[in-house]
Amino acid sequence: MRLLHTSDWHLGRAFHRVNLLGAQAEFIGHLVDTVREREVDAVVVSGDVYDRAVPPLAAVELFDDALHRLADLGVPTVMISGNHDSARRLGVGAGLIGRAGVHLRTEPSAAGTPVVLRDAHGDVAFYGVPYLEPALVKDEFGVDKAGHEAVLGAAMDRVRADLAARAPGTRSVVLAHAFVTGGQASDSERDITVGGVAAVPAGVFDGVDYVALGHLHGCQTLTERVRYSGSPLAYSFSEAGHRKSMWLVDLDADGAVTAERVDCPVPRPLARIGGTLDDLLADPALTPHEDAWVEATLTDPVRPSDPMARLTERFPHTLSLVFAPERTQDDPGVSYARRLAGRSDQQIAQDFVAHVRGTGPDDEEAAVLREAFDAVRADHAVREVAR
Repeated sequence: MRLLHTSDWHLGRAFHRVNLLGAQAEFIGHLVDTVREREVDAVVVSGDVYDRAVPPLAAVELFDDALHRLADLGVPTVMISGNHDSARRLGVGAGLIGRAGVHLRTEPSAAGTPVVLRDAHGDVAFYGVPYLEPALVKDEFGVDKAGHEAVLGAAMDRVRADLAARAPGTRSVVLAHAFVTGGQASDSERDITVGGVAAVPAGVFDGVDYVALGHLHGCQTLTERVRYSGSPLAYSFSEAGHRKSMWLVDLDADGAVTAERVDCPVPRPLARIGGTLDDLLADPALTPHEDAWVEATLTDPVRPSDPMARLTERFPHTLSLVFAPERTQDDPGVSYARRLAGRSDQQIAQDFVAHVRGTGPDDEEAAVLREAFDAVRADHAVREVAR
């Protein structure tokens, strides 16, 4: 069976101030063409279909168009909700849509109930495990500790139990939306840390033939059977080095996996450039970036006048301007944002405690801070569902 694995469409998202809806529509067309031309048997979409819980109307219309085009192909599609989606909204009409061959899996309770497709070699069971917010689903899965590994492990126990009850030789595919250990993050993914832990071990998925992951925006192979497709478009300058693609996966009669990357259309390349303003305006080596979306980091010791206007004369698609004079991290002139770069909310809070009273929090106090941040995240998730 030939699968096309994609994820993290983030329909409705902009890149800085650039509307990406046209580029997202071009990607949908490319996906449909790939399904047709490469004789794909099933499409899997591993979450974050939308960029937010209440997407703009234009994004909903594009999703509706994608559903119709996929259904018209007569090729089954299995799709789960991600941490950016409202699972309840995405799942509206799932029963009716499923009759057209587009199977939406947004309910955690249905993780062990697969979509079963057949090929010449027998059944392939597709298990959709939507994003599991630990605080909201721990009771459903009967776990004591609200953590990603616990709830995802319990969901996979249901998958393995169902698979064990099926005919010998049944092959299996799991769609999941999670941060799995070994994956490389970028700046455009929303933090899902719970209890100080964001990642789950790949071993959670043992026992199935292929795991189609979503959440991280870079295409990655964690093992031959566990892969991220990544997002089809770049959503931050941290993805400037990414090759955006989908996985074309062949699952043979015994469940062995072979995979090929299928490149996605690039609306405009990304470039990160840095140096003094005069150097950036004069350096001939930067000529290839003149038509790119540009993030420019200026290292001038004193902020130059009209830097954006001057930069856009050479780089008309400059979207981000960063000032980073060459100073040590301890220099009082270093910006607050630079001092916080790369630090988690927990670390920033602990630094604040140390700054105020002279010593950082002890283990018990650090645990209280973690619980507070987790409670805020859970409350935010509940509010998004209720909106």
